[in-house]
Amino acid sequence: MSDEVGTGVRREPGRRRLVLWRHGQTPWNVENRFQGKTDIPLDETGVAQAARAARLLAALRPTAIVSSPLKRAAATAAALAEITGLEVTYDQDLIERDGGAWEGLTGAEIRERYPAEHAVWQPPGGETAAQVAKRVSAALERAADALPPDGTLVAASHGAALRLGMCGLLGFPEEIWERIGGLSNCCWSVLAEKRDGGWRLVEHNAGTLPEPVLSDDRPAQEERGGTAAT
Repeated sequence: MSDEVGTGVRREPGRRRLVLWRHGQTPWNVENRFQGKTDIPLDETGVAQAARAARLLAALRPTAIVSSPLKRAAATAAALAEITGLEVTYDQDLIERDGGAWEGLTGAEIRERYPAEHAVWQPPGGETAAQVAKRVSAALERAADALPPDGTLVAASHGAALRLGMCGLLGFPEEIWERIGGLSNCCWSVLAEKRDGGWRLVEHNAGTLPEPVLSDDRPAQEERGGTAAT
């Protein structure tokens, strides 16, 4: 790996859970545009997706909600906060991968204008996968440190950010990160705390039947033959 990811365990081990929840659909998802850190809101479908998913996630009895401050994630988190009565906290380190020159471009435009960078999925002027993994996994660990031993955290964020952050938390080497598929809009993954304070993946891309993933995340795009936005 080009950068070290993950953080050391600083808390007493317990039975904590992390629910990594991707935001609902946006207009740029539908238009197959790379969003990155561009602040695009949910569309009507995305609002409905967030409301439906929130009803399901409320059954997990979350004890805390943290969110990316970008509108699409914050609005998704707000749907769960409305049901549970929990306050949402925001962490800038949960925003999506910086897409540099790719932000706002469609998949076809990225392939045409940046063929070499597209081949290795590295946006010019944007973050590397390792940088995102380190940033997001550290944010998730900070939020987990604040949980009680049996607490459940719901983190509302973005497809690439969550997949890479999850790989960092699990200690996966960078060479195998692309073996983990992406998250569909408003779906989630669940990590359970191990006895040594580390994490174990117990659910991935839950909340939907298998379907194409519209995401900034490269593996998700290769599954559907395109390049869209998270």
